[in-house]
Amino acid sequence: MPTHYDGTPEEVRALNTWIKLTRAADSFGARLADHGTCSDVTVSQFGVIEALYHLGPMCQSELAGKILKSSGNMTLVLDNLEQRGLVERQRDSADRRFVTVRLSEAGQALIAGVFPGHVAGVVRAIGVLSAEEQEQLGTLCRKLGLGAATQEVGLSLDSLVTEHAAE
Repeated sequence: MPTHYDGTPEEVRALNTWIKLTRAADSFGARLADHGTCSDVTVSQFGVIEALYHLGPMCQSELAGKILKSSGNMTLVLDNLEQRGLVERQRDSADRRFVTVRLSEAGQALIAGVFPGHVAGVVRAIGVLSAEEQEQLGTLCRKLGLGAATQEVGLSLDSLVTEHAAE
């Protein structure tokens, strides 16, 4: 359903694009959830345990940045994961503000067990796009995601997208 806003062509196009993007993301996420690929954890909790599984232990603030959550939200997510015995937090003895988060054995077992099914679900869901379309979508999403950062610091968006494409 397109926007019903009666604005300029630029505004209507931007709003319609936003609607399509959010609906596609919500639909994609719902399909993954319907197939049980995220087990019995929330999307944020899954993001945390997946990041720790692939990147290893990290400080709480770095983890929040990796999964794009506020520090307050990250504290709640980690509290819930810790209560379930899936993660462990350790305060630095020299600087108690610095908290390192790591997967517990139970968290390691959980993500190792569900991640292959998650990958299969993602491959199946994104399979409606050709390989070339998947690459294009990835490039466009990266460009859109980096757009705000480049506007704030005055960088060239194309150079930043090219730089991050190599990562």
